[in-house]
Amino acid sequence: MKRKLDRPATLQEAIKHFSSEQVCIDTLARLRWPDGVVCPACETVGNHYWFKTQKRWKCHECRRQFSVKLGTIFEESPIPLTKWMPAMWLISNCKNGVSSWELHRALGVTQKTAWFMLHRLRLGLQAPNLGTKIGGPDGGEVEADETFVGGKASNMHKDRRIRYMRKIQGLDGDQQISGTAGKAIVAGVLDRESREVRATVVPNMKRETLQNAILRNVKYGSSVYTDDAVFYNQLHSHYIHEVVNHAQEYVRGRVHTNGLENFWSLLKRGLKGTYVAVEPFHLFRYVDEQAFRFNNRKQPMDDYARFEKALSQVVNRRLTYAELTGKNSAEATTTPF
Repeated sequence: MKRKLDRPATLQEAIKHFSSEQVCIDTLARLRWPDGVVCPACETVGNHYWFKTQKRWKCHECRRQFSVKLGTIFEESPIPLTKWMPAMWLISNCKNGVSSWELHRALGVTQKTAWFMLHRLRLGLQAPNLGTKIGGPDGGEVEADETFVGGKASNMHKDRRIRYMRKIQGLDGDQQISGTAGKAIVAGVLDRESREVRATVVPNMKRETLQNAILRNVKYGSSVYTDDAVFYNQLHSHYIHEVVNHAQEYVRGRVHTNGLENFWSLLKRGLKGTYVAVEPFHLFRYVDEQAFRFNNRKQPMDDYARFEKALSQVVNRRLTYAELTGKNSAEATTTPF
């Protein structure tokens, strides 16, 4: 029996299904307004006037015109939705991400446009901040860990490496240079039961920074497993805290951080293999992208379900080129964690 293409299962079927701009508009409108089209200005629900040639509605109350793109990551984009939809499909489902050069060749847009599109899509993949916490007061298991992201100093020319490290650390002469100097720090927590990871870039490795991040995201009374780093040594006052000393062992019964290590591996594989060079002030966007795919990788989620979930999160999110490039200081530099 031939399967209907109203729920495409492959990229080929998705490109064919979303080849019509009207199909794209109907899909986005259904996810955005499940109970009927709502005017963004006056919030009136009803049978608004539809202008077929302009692909927009006119509110029958306030008389304002609006499109399905208004108030989404697609707002004011001249790129048709027939190109946005395949791009959303790729970034939602490609395990190691998709580069702007690859997208520019696949969609027939410039590399600069593809780069801007991908960053807007990453904003759509960002998990909504609902104020919820993971773990459980009955001892729900949570892993907490941190990692460093950045180029290896050993790959630099010796003279450049010395100049770079001295500039960062303020060292003089032949003082010892730390291998983590100049690298970005990413901290995260993982709920073992729900397999949900939360991660973002943090400014430093201070105890207050890392422990406050855990306190904001993990329920009181949970079982928290970390390594033996000193900045985790006060967690026992709020959690059932156990540590594993990686100098001696990596697993002690249920105590380990291998789940988060798996996520760090996937994150760095994408950064090194697909994106190659990522600016530190954009790093949190790539972390959001990988966290979305990691949290939605298991059944019953399939390629279309991941795509549809990502598409449902594009509303009330806007990213302009000025904000992305730092010309508008209103843009946040990191995600809430």
